[in-house]
Amino acid sequence: MNQSQQGAWWKEAVIYQVYPKSFYDSNNDGIGDIQGIIAKLPYLKTLGITMIWVSPFYLSPGADNGYDIADYYAVNPDLGQLQDIDDLIKQAGELGIGIMVDLVVNHTSDEHRWFQAALADPASKYRDYYIFKPAVAGAAPNNWRSIFGGSAWEKVAGEECYYLHVFHKKQPDLNWENPQLRQEIYAMINWWLDKGIAGFRIDAITFIKKDQDYASLPADGVDGLASIKTKSRNRPGIECFLHELKEHTFNRHRCVTVGEAPGVPLQEYDSYIGPDGYFNMIFDFHAADIDVENGSEWFKQRNWRVGEFKEALFASQRAFCQAGWGTTFIENHDQPRALSKLIRDADFQNDIGAKALAAMYFFMAGTPFIYQGQELGMKNFCRQSIAEFDDISSLDNYHRSLAEGFSEQQALGFINQRSRDNSRTPFPWSNSVNGGFNQGAQPWLAFSSTDFSVNAQSQINDAHSVFAFYQKMIALRNKHYPQALIYGSFAAVEDVDERIVAYQRATHNERFISITNLSAQHLPYTLPAGEIVLNNYADADATLKPYQPNLVKE
Repeated sequence: MNQSQQGAWWKEAVIYQVYPKSFYDSNNDGIGDIQGIIAKLPYLKTLGITMIWVSPFYLSPGADNGYDIADYYAVNPDLGQLQDIDDLIKQAGELGIGIMVDLVVNHTSDEHRWFQAALADPASKYRDYYIFKPAVAGAAPNNWRSIFGGSAWEKVAGEECYYLHVFHKKQPDLNWENPQLRQEIYAMINWWLDKGIAGFRIDAITFIKKDQDYASLPADGVDGLASIKTKSRNRPGIECFLHELKEHTFNRHRCVTVGEAPGVPLQEYDSYIGPDGYFNMIFDFHAADIDVENGSEWFKQRNWRVGEFKEALFASQRAFCQAGWGTTFIENHDQPRALSKLIRDADFQNDIGAKALAAMYFFMAGTPFIYQGQELGMKNFCRQSIAEFDDISSLDNYHRSLAEGFSEQQALGFINQRSRDNSRTPFPWSNSVNGGFNQGAQPWLAFSSTDFSVNAQSQINDAHSVFAFYQKMIALRNKHYPQALIYGSFAAVEDVDERIVAYQRATHNERFISITNLSAQHLPYTLPAGEIVLNNYADADATLKPYQPNLVKE
């Protein structure tokens, strides 16, 4: 058995993701920071979470908001210093909260010393730390399109060659074919684990293996390019890299690993999270991207049905349960707010809808994740101009939408609905200036509204708030009924209206039924006999009210 599958303490975790720049600005410079996280640890303890996933805080020029790392061993001075991370680990630990950090090893920043050395000297060993290829007929080596749009190749100044970037041009891809590079990565990972972190969320890990033919593909867009995904995501041979990564790092520590694993078919989950899997858990994005044809082209929107969404959720659940252990989530730093995406009736983009989505996902099999602000019922922020956006993916999608023939208004509509800036807008702690994010300095990402009525201060002592609802869910799962709600079997409840998401969690002597109406209509449903332990309305009867969840203990 995978060492990391033994004594699986992480199965009982409730993980809260913090986006440091947007959480709390402790020194009033407009940017959230590590000391801001420390200051709010009592809030997170009150909520009931047991682990914090901290998005990248490393030294970075910020082209992709920290996912372009210039030094794995240093902290971005805007966010603090290394001692602050040590203090966070220590003070969170005293509250029984572990710290999980982002691990970004598919690429670095172009300002990383390795890449700078590679540019400075083509004969340097660092040239082989990245993927450089000669020009073909005076142009890029092939027609691959990067995830963020445009060619995946950037020309090297003064040379007839290019370097590969699956994502932004300031994020050159590391060459995992080079064993010396891999050893450098492993040493860095172990250094962080030795510091006492609880584990890693591993970014874009399915992209580390590229097809070595570097062949062009049939164009799939008006730009004449083809998506890089089919040549660089979960490709044959990646298993060798991932097995070696685990053996040289994770298996030597008591830690938790969560892989961001887009492109992995459900039938391959055993390789990733099975008894000998590469990671403890992975994120599945089939349901998360239900509203678009693919997650990197927001103008390809879908008029999805609840039944489709439900089936994607349940297919993921079945695969997780068969293979090992999974994750449950409805928001993260790469997604818009669930309340705006999954609830399409504006009348229910409120506490009712937020509680419905919460109850719908939280008791599924796996470790639940909560993204900052989700526990308050935050919604998307509507911006009036593309100039108000910071996110590089939003800018790319805007211009790609225009190139595809959409109007500026249509393009802006796509971005407002799907932008990652929706989840990165500063956290509202109170109804004061800047929502209490700081003491009045201009935040790094502007608010599009002065309405901060949804805030932590107003909810934390309100027994009927979304925050209190999350508190109750965590207590039900972790304190009152862990055997059933953590370790119990999962089974979909069939033969219900397609707009109802219903499933059971059960042990040999205990069973819970979760029922959620994901529509604005009253739907008939015969509740099973038993105690209703969770509900977002004052009562429950034979008709499910719009966006009403019930958790029934039989």
